[in-house]
Amino acid sequence: MTTLATHPTPTFSDSPDPRSRKPPMSVRVPMHVSRLSWYLLCVVLAVSMIFPLVWMLSIALKSDGDINQLPPDVIPHKFIWSNFVDGPEQINFLHLLGNTVTITVLSTIGAVLSSMLVGYGLARVDFAGRKIWFYLFTCSIFLPAVVGIIPLVRFYIAVHLYDSWWPLILPAFLGNPIFIFLARQYYQTIPYSIDEAATIDGAGHWRIFTRIMFPLTKPLWITMAVLSFQGAWNDYLSPLIYLTTDNKYPLSLGMAEFSGAFAGVAVTPYNFYMATNFWYMLPPLVLFFLAQRYFMSGLGSLGGGTK
Repeated sequence: MTTLATHPTPTFSDSPDPRSRKPPMSVRVPMHVSRLSWYLLCVVLAVSMIFPLVWMLSIALKSDGDINQLPPDVIPHKFIWSNFVDGPEQINFLHLLGNTVTITVLSTIGAVLSSMLVGYGLARVDFAGRKIWFYLFTCSIFLPAVVGIIPLVRFYIAVHLYDSWWPLILPAFLGNPIFIFLARQYYQTIPYSIDEAATIDGAGHWRIFTRIMFPLTKPLWITMAVLSFQGAWNDYLSPLIYLTTDNKYPLSLGMAEFSGAFAGVAVTPYNFYMATNFWYMLPPLVLFFLAQRYFMSGLGSLGGGTK
């Protein structure tokens, strides 16, 4: 009779005892306590971000005497709604607003179109050295903008474009490195079979870009438009460098010069300043809220694949 040798089951003395393991956090902390903690954290963060806006509106609605009251009151004793009309009149707001809208809209159109075109070429057109060009555009993101101020000023003076809006608009039509990176990554997520099918039907690159790619990349170029609009609207350094004539100033310079000497009074009227600042920040704020649902899908292009 043959006996089968049985091998003892190996034991691992250093393996942790399952009974000694800690239960997961979701078991140790009740669900309602965890959810309440997150709600409280979100409320604290929301209040810290909203309070500056509330304080700005509070000052904008106060009279001259209530501004310097100590301790200050968040809710004014009397709402002075006329500050929202008298404040903008101090700096010729409508004229500066027209300048700002013109510069911002043209800059936004130039930045979006040029960046989308370059991104399409880097992602969908097969040409020699396209990866090198992509790396050059990507590396230029880390180049500080201030290093080119002196050469650009000398250039615009030489071509007689200094003290005009062209130095604020023309660079946008040369593409934005960050937008080019986003566009290229977003285009990489679109199947290449779409290009092949359109090419078989006789479509060229321009038709593929305008008829197919541009509608498919709607979240991307809307995100670009919002970011470019906010950047051009709030730009202060470029107008300060390239503009010397007051009637060409945008609102960013007008708000910066909202001081006693500029407004013609001895003391800066902070209630007028805050009321004017409300109108100044309203357009980009409204634009952001209208387009915020496209931000997640637009900025999600960072996770796009490569070819």
